[in-house]
Amino acid sequence: MAQTNHNISIESPSGWKDYEIIDSGDGYKLERFGGFIMSRPEPKALWSKSMSDTEWKKLAHTVFHPGAGFGKAGKEDVGTWEMLKKMPERWFIEYKGADRQASEWSAFRHGIPESGGLFLKLRLGLTSFKHVGVFPEQASNWDWIYSHTRKGFKVLNLFAYTGGATLAAKCAGADVTHVDSVKQVVSWAKENMTSSGLDNIRWIVDDALKFVKREIRRGNVYNGLILDPPAYGHGPDGERWKLDELLFEMLEECSKIVAKEHSFVVLNLYSNGYSALLADTLLKKAFGECEGREYTCGELALEDKFKKVIPLSVFARMFTK
Repeated sequence: MAQTNHNISIESPSGWKDYEIIDSGDGYKLERFGGFIMSRPEPKALWSKSMSDTEWKKLAHTVFHPGAGFGKAGKEDVGTWEMLKKMPERWFIEYKGADRQASEWSAFRHGIPESGGLFLKLRLGLTSFKHVGVFPEQASNWDWIYSHTRKGFKVLNLFAYTGGATLAAKCAGADVTHVDSVKQVVSWAKENMTSSGLDNIRWIVDDALKFVKREIRRGNVYNGLILDPPAYGHGPDGERWKLDELLFEMLEECSKIVAKEHSFVVLNLYSNGYSALLADTLLKKAFGECEGREYTCGELALEDKFKKVIPLSVFARMFTK
């Protein structure tokens, strides 16, 4: 029987002072973002909690209760937050890459101001979709993007949400275009840019596929492409997005605007049933396998204090020297 060799990596953020997952189980996870702890639904936490319900309630500032639409396409996370302790509606957390942490330690030892490195300051808030404005497992992608981006690179972030990946590329000196179909989310990303001490990002409210097709006609080319598409969605003019039907077309169109050399692509997928091998195959078939082009794939996961690991998304990456 023929065997195919695939190296699938499992990545999780480490050394992040402003985030930790404390416990998970019974369909929930208990997380700390900065100084505030929340209990949120997590369908992949199929095991039992390690701590008691009483302990969870004692720690948590708030708990999210799903509404009647939970589990239905387009309404899966609509619900309400129950406030158990006083906390602000909005607050900030920071993320520092390994190089920034090393720089700060060196600066502390030598009594000089720290500078450079990957640094993000993100505004968080409680939304009716259980989200808070950041997906912590994506920190691994931020680190990878930062380390593979050269100063002067042109980077396009599609389905860009509140801009963690956008800011990582900008921190590395890229000329970044941020595209999302939701105007309020783009405004949120702009806040994150300002609070992170960055500027000069190009903001676009548009349907991602339509934007890419226009870039093809314009002859624009990018050194970096970042895609984090949802399972379902709509563009600002009602354009319909369904991952199963449109993902490969999107990747094929993106292959027409990526530079032949000195370029990268990051594809992240949250949809249940999608595997790292599937993401890897999609990327290879859309962009092609040629000399100098390297592909990697894996899963992004979070590990709670009791060593229970929650797989949250799959990724595939391409890097061309």
